[in-house]
Amino acid sequence: MEIIRKRAYARAGLVGNPSDGYHGRTIALIVRNFFAEVTLYEWDRIEVVFSRNDQTRFDSIDDLIDDVQLHGYYGGVRLVKATIKKFVEYCRRHNHRLHNQTFAVRYSSTIPRCVGMAGSSALVIATLRCLMEFYGVEIPLIIQPSLALSVETEELGIAAGLQDRVVQTYEGLVYMDFARDRAEQRGGYDCGAYQPLEAAQLPPLYLAYSTERSEPTETTHNNLRHRYQQGDRAVVDAMEQFAQLTVEARAAIEQGNHEHLGRLIDANFDLRRSICDLPHRQAAMVDRARSVGATAKFAGSGGAIIGTCADDACFDDLAAALNPLACHVIRPEILPG
Repeated sequence: MEIIRKRAYARAGLVGNPSDGYHGRTIALIVRNFFAEVTLYEWDRIEVVFSRNDQTRFDSIDDLIDDVQLHGYYGGVRLVKATIKKFVEYCRRHNHRLHNQTFAVRYSSTIPRCVGMAGSSALVIATLRCLMEFYGVEIPLIIQPSLALSVETEELGIAAGLQDRVVQTYEGLVYMDFARDRAEQRGGYDCGAYQPLEAAQLPPLYLAYSTERSEPTETTHNNLRHRYQQGDRAVVDAMEQFAQLTVEARAAIEQGNHEHLGRLIDANFDLRRSICDLPHRQAAMVDRARSVGATAKFAGSGGAIIGTCADDACFDDLAAALNPLACHVIRPEILPG
């Protein structure tokens, strides 16, 4: 029996977000401490097996409602099924003949939920990798993030962007340029310009995430999108500044200028705070991190932050400062091994 097992890892935005959704530039990294894993194996029919993370039993009616609001009606099952559908459509459009062997799919995830570490897209990427190997189909690397994005945006109607899927596909540390003049059409998909960077050039980093449910950010993001589309000068200018911060951060990484990279990380958050009413609890995580000498910004749209933390003493102080906010602090693993 053929058994295929693939992983895709959590991610954190280092500089530039949220400009990736506004034709900007970002740098993001893989967090190998957490992953989604998909196992695909030959079976007598097509079957998507529910994960233990997909709850079907609840302690109260409120728990059921909360779960539906957070994860939809089908949890990870809908993501796996939608990925299979989009993969088959891609293959038919590009004349890849698929064999008739059927399969079952199982999946699991260790990625913390609802803290903006891209658990959903990791499951999509891992499923796509299994399908490519099972059917012997090679999809160009630059297309894979856009295909993965279409699973959520086109098939499931979930608002999402390319950044997460790009870094989860390329892995390591990646510079991304989504400017209109850098975009290109590949295989029927819009793609940006992506450049892997040397993760070994980074200073010591930390990642902190809330172990409690984060405050929702959808309202903030929807308002930001509306303001941008209306030509709000503060928002439009901020998106250009996010992009410029990313260019400077790439140069700082390449030059090994750790101090300047830290200043850019702080500037990224300060700029975000200048145009958004941020959830108080998440902003407090940044303020507490800075109070002990670490730099800090949001790692995504949820309850996680990232920054530089020079030594073990600073790391211990950081963990102590964030403990009252129910945060767990780790050193992100970016490279294999």
